[in-house]
Amino acid sequence: MIFVNFKTYPQGTGQAALNLVRILEGVSASEEIKIIPVLQAADIKEAVGSSKLEIWVQNISSFESGAHTGSVLAEAVVEDGAAGTFLNHSENKTDFNALSKARDRARAVGLKTLIFAANLDELKQILGLKPDFVSYEPPELVGSQTTSVAEARPEVISQAVEISRTAGLPLIVGAGIKSAADVRKSIELGASGVAVASDIVIAQDPRQELLDLIEGFK
Repeated sequence: MIFVNFKTYPQGTGQAALNLVRILEGVSASEEIKIIPVLQAADIKEAVGSSKLEIWVQNISSFESGAHTGSVLAEAVVEDGAAGTFLNHSENKTDFNALSKARDRARAVGLKTLIFAANLDELKQILGLKPDFVSYEPPELVGSQTTSVAEARPEVISQAVEISRTAGLPLIVGAGIKSAADVRKSIELGASGVAVASDIVIAQDPRQELLDLIEGFK
C-alpha cells in the first residue's frame, strides 16, 4: 500500500493533480498494488469523478458547520467523494484535543483516517483514538532528498510496528522514502505500507519513480 501525498506542489494541484491521479491509477492496475492519492480538498470532486482509485483528502477540521472561516468540513469532502483523510501531519500539526475532535468528525461521516505521529510517545497516545492507520514520520526527515527514515531510524520503525500491533493497527512509514530499498526495509520491519510525496509528485517521470518504489514490495 502506498499513500501519495500531493501536498500543494504545482504538479499536484488542479489539472496537474488529475493527470497525476491517472498515472497512479495506471500503475496501480498494472502492478496490482493499492495506491491512494491524497489531494487538496479543492481537487477531490474532480479526481473522484475521473478515477476508480480511493481518493483521500489531506486534512479536515475539527469543527462542525457554522462560523468557521477557512475550515475544511468533513461533510463537504465526503459529499465530493473522499474516502479518507490524513490528520496531524507534521506540516499541519494540531493539539491533541483538536485532533480527537477531528477524528470524531471523520468517524461520524464515515471517513477513514491515517493519523501521523512524530515520535513513539505520540504514537502511543494516538492509538487511543483508534484510527484506521497510524504513521511514524519524524518531522526532521519529511521531504528529505538525502536520508529516509528507513535508513536513519530502522530500530524506531521496529518499535513503532510493535506498538501499533498491540492495538491491532497497521503502521505506515513516511519521511524521505525515495527508493525500493527504503520500501523493502520498511516492509521487512513490519510496516503495512509507505507514505510518499515529493519523490513521486515532483519527479521528472512519476510513473517510473513509482514503479521503482514498487520493486521494494516484491
